[in-house]
Amino acid sequence: MLELARYDGRQRLKGSLYLSVAMSLLAVTVVWIYPSFSGSFDDVDEEFLQAYPEGVIQLFDIRTMASLEGFLAFELYVFGWTILLGLYLAYLGAGTIADDVERGRMDVLLSMPISRARTVAEKFAALAVPIVVVNVVTPVVVFVAATLVGEPISAADLAALHALSVPYLFACGAIGLVASVAVDRVGIAQRLALGITFGLFMLESLLTGTDYEAVGAVAPMRYFDPNAVLLESSVDPVHAGILVAMTAVLVVASQRWFERSDIAS
Repeated sequence: MLELARYDGRQRLKGSLYLSVAMSLLAVTVVWIYPSFSGSFDDVDEEFLQAYPEGVIQLFDIRTMASLEGFLAFELYVFGWTILLGLYLAYLGAGTIADDVERGRMDVLLSMPISRARTVAEKFAALAVPIVVVNVVTPVVVFVAATLVGEPISAADLAALHALSVPYLFACGAIGLVASVAVDRVGIAQRLALGITFGLFMLESLLTGTDYEAVGAVAPMRYFDPNAVLLESSVDPVHAGILVAMTAVLVVASQRWFERSDIAS
C-alpha cells in the first residue's frame, strides 16, 4: 500500500532536511538579532511602527516589535512561513504530476494496477515529508535559541503554531497540485502555482478591512495567523478545519481533472 507515496517521500527526504536547515538558520538569525534591537522598541513601539508605510504594516500584519513573539511573527512566520514556505510548497505541488507527464514517466505509472485518482492522492501525500520535517525541526531550534538569548517563549504556543501551519502548507501544496494536473509542462505549472499563491496572499492582505474583505476568504493565508497564536495564545480549530476542507476540495478537483486528461494509460 502507498507505494508511490513512500517512494516519492524517500526522494523528498534529503531536500526536506536541507529545507529544515535553511529555515532553522533563518530562525536563529532572527532570534539572535532581536536583543540588539529590543531596546529600541521599548516604550516607542507605536512610533516605530508608524515609521513603516501603512501598506507594509497591512501586508505583513505587523502588530508589535516590543516582544520576541511579535518580532518572530513578522520576521519569521509571516515572511518565512506564510510567504516563503507557502510558495515553496505550491512549487513542489506543481511538480507532482506535471514533471512525470513531461518526462514521459506517467505512462509507465498508469500502466500499473493503480487508478489515476490514487496516483494523484499518493503523490500529493508525499508532500507530508517536507511539511512534517520542517515543522518538527524548526520549532525546537526556535525554542532553544530564544532560551539562550534570554527571551524564552511559550513552548505550547510554538507547538500550536507549527501544528496549525501543517494544514496551511498542505493547502498551498494543493494549489500547486491543481496547476500540476492542469498544465503538462512542469515549468509552466510551477510558475502558475507561484503566481496564484502569491496573488492570494496579496488579495487577502490588501482587502482586509475593506468593503471587499469577504473576497479574501478564498485565500489559505486568512486561516493561518502567527500573531494570534504567539501574541494572544489564540488557537482557532475552525480555521484549521477550513484549511483541511480547502485542501480536500483541491485534491478531489485535481483527481477529477486528471482522470479526464488526455494521457495514455
